[in-house]
Amino acid sequence: MLAREVQPLPKHSYPPDEWRIVEARFDRAHLARAETVFSLANGFVGFRGSHEEGRPALSPGCFVNGFHETWPIEHAEEAYGLARTGQTIVNVPDTTVFKLYVDDEPLFLPEARLREYRRVLDMREGILSRDLLWSTPSGKLVRVRSRRLVSFQHRHLVAMTYEVTVLGDPAPVTVVSKVLNRQDAEPDDEPWVRPADPRLARDFGQRVLNAQVMEAEDRRILLAYRTSNSRMNLGVGVDHVVETASRHEMEILAGEDMSRLVVTLDAEPGVPLRITKYATYHTSANVPPRELADRCARTLNRAIRDGFEAIVEGQRTHLEGFWDRADIRVSMGEDSEREQQALRWNLFQLAQATQRAEGTGIPAKGLTGQAYDGHYFWDTEVYLVPFLAYTEPRIARNLLRFRHATLEKARKRARELSQEGALFPWRTINGEEASAYYQAGTAQYHIDADIAYAIRKYVDVRDDPAFLAETGAEILVETARLWGGLGFYSDSGRFHIHGVTGPDEYTTVVNDNTFTNLMARLNLNYAAHAVRRLAEERPDEHRALVERVGLEPDEVEEWERAAQAMYVPYDAERGIHPQDENFLERERWDLKETPRECFPLLLHFHPLVIYRHQVIKQADVVLAMVLLGNEFSEEQKRQNFYYYDPLTTGDSSLSAGMQSIVAAEIGDEAKALEYYHYALMMDLGDVQGNVSNGVHVGSTGAVWQAIVYGFAGVRDFDGKLSFTPRLPGPWERLAFSLRFQGRQLRIRLDHREERYLLESGDPLEVTVRGHLQVLRAGEPLEVPVPDDDPWRPAPLDPSPGDSERGTVPPPPRNGLASPFPAPGPH
Repeated sequence: MLAREVQPLPKHSYPPDEWRIVEARFDRAHLARAETVFSLANGFVGFRGSHEEGRPALSPGCFVNGFHETWPIEHAEEAYGLARTGQTIVNVPDTTVFKLYVDDEPLFLPEARLREYRRVLDMREGILSRDLLWSTPSGKLVRVRSRRLVSFQHRHLVAMTYEVTVLGDPAPVTVVSKVLNRQDAEPDDEPWVRPADPRLARDFGQRVLNAQVMEAEDRRILLAYRTSNSRMNLGVGVDHVVETASRHEMEILAGEDMSRLVVTLDAEPGVPLRITKYATYHTSANVPPRELADRCARTLNRAIRDGFEAIVEGQRTHLEGFWDRADIRVSMGEDSEREQQALRWNLFQLAQATQRAEGTGIPAKGLTGQAYDGHYFWDTEVYLVPFLAYTEPRIARNLLRFRHATLEKARKRARELSQEGALFPWRTINGEEASAYYQAGTAQYHIDADIAYAIRKYVDVRDDPAFLAETGAEILVETARLWGGLGFYSDSGRFHIHGVTGPDEYTTVVNDNTFTNLMARLNLNYAAHAVRRLAEERPDEHRALVERVGLEPDEVEEWERAAQAMYVPYDAERGIHPQDENFLERERWDLKETPRECFPLLLHFHPLVIYRHQVIKQADVVLAMVLLGNEFSEEQKRQNFYYYDPLTTGDSSLSAGMQSIVAAEIGDEAKALEYYHYALMMDLGDVQGNVSNGVHVGSTGAVWQAIVYGFAGVRDFDGKLSFTPRLPGPWERLAFSLRFQGRQLRIRLDHREERYLLESGDPLEVTVRGHLQVLRAGEPLEVPVPDDDPWRPAPLDPSPGDSERGTVPPPPRNGLASPFPAPGPH
């Protein structure tokens, strides 16, 4: 994180508030960030936080999870087995746009004279509201109020209100409610345009959405589209309730790229015009467009019947349940309100990304932006499933079922790479590999083990062995087969895995990546365990599994043999685990001497320059110490952390939370808080400098883990729950909830006492600070904090220098030319 800094939103424009993000004045300087911060989504459909009037907007968008267009990946030089078809989430027609004209003058916020302005994202209500007082060019005052929500209760439904009241003087008013197809609004002449930043989505350069249904009647518009290449179908519907005591006229029109309802009236002072707009989206790869339009009509009928306030109440009720399970409360004196605001915003993003993601994965940006093409990565299994397993186990199960639904494609991909079993794609929407850059994509075989890790996490935390029988064991068998065929035994009898890339994308196609080998060992062992468990506890399901996957009698023993013989690199002289077999032979990259403007490195240096150095994009060995912490000694964790910390750039948002966890575990409070703060403010503080592209959803999951696994010291190895709290000195109190094996736990920590409460259910054995305890329903366990606890409040000193940590000094530079360019363009 040496190259990163937090850029907080100004307090005078965005005041602290524990439950709300408040924009107290129109702030054009932070418009791009605000479009992400004020985004709304439910896991199925999402909107960027653009203003209702559609302008100003830097990157407005509406996205439906899984609805994508495909495009041919053109390789400059062909090779067998390269990914052939790209996939990009589509910016679907935007239904949130309202154009307002008073005296035929448009409301355009950057040029408008605003007497009052306030925009609020209420995270308890799940509603984005705005209230402004506009002084028109002729001096008339107009009050404009709006509310918008994407329903958690009703997966396909969006609801909003737009209310206009002329004050003082009458005036002619026109409101145009639009459905705007931004995807095809400004086609590019060049097809398949590739942006300079590989993290951003592709511009298609040709029409994507082709209208199949266009209907407008009364106040309702029904549209249906088919994509040009993927042939996916989308239904979009809107309906309106127009309320005013003034006489008014309406005109409605349906079009391929723009549909509208126009309401005109001579507004009387103090007489509001209120338009309630309901919108719905339905999508399918197989259902015909006409049927999707009919589904939209039924959704709209129910919304009109129930009314806006009932939908609001349902939203509130749903979020009450979410916050009861997921809220985390941190008290830290004067800064509590701002800290709590940021923490709850991160948790709210987890809700928005996951709550109604059914039959899909979770895009890296959720539904808040088009970056990374809307792809699903391993972030889901490593960064989101732990949070969901403890708070929303139904959703965790659904995400793992989605992986199972793509298993046949993973089998096909493994065969393409001359392997047995299944190889899941590094990045995908439809289950096929979509990464054209195999070195940092397909070579990340660890995706298979990440899925196995998530299955084990879910099964252990939820206590759901039935899931193994239903889908989990089949995935585990096929991923274990992949590792069994990918690795080989050396003459010494050790099992090696060569030609792979770990989580760190700045070090590619290496031999014996430590993270990969350790995770493969977990996968092999857990697959064997699952098969044996089914044989013992569910013999009928075991026989069905054996028949379904053609499991041979000796396969399980082979997996266990490979796991036991797995080679894990270790450097005894330094006392560390090399990131891979040859990592320590490379030249160290001196991050302190790298100009700030040269980050992220991937945009300023050729990959070969990066690959020949010891430099890390994201936590690799450090991540292994989080996921498999019981396989490292405390001293190994300490030595590994301090070796890799100065080599880690922070160019990935996935690092900071994991670094915070390990720093907390080894007792480095300053580093733990520093990295936690980076993760916490990743988007609100624009740490990566690209928050305009959407929320870093994986990082929001890492925030939860940094608190629960890091500062609360929760561990769940082998399905046993333990606590070793490390409450930071500046924090006065920490409280959170966990759902573990069907029981609800409430935990409260301070520097004097720790309180563990089992609300209901059978007694539960837990380990607290190394001592076995039994929690019984309704009987809080209160544990005094030991007097010698090193985390008791004390002056916060900076982390000690390397020499004070007792680590072996890094090897000297080998005399090669500096990788840093001379000043000027590069």
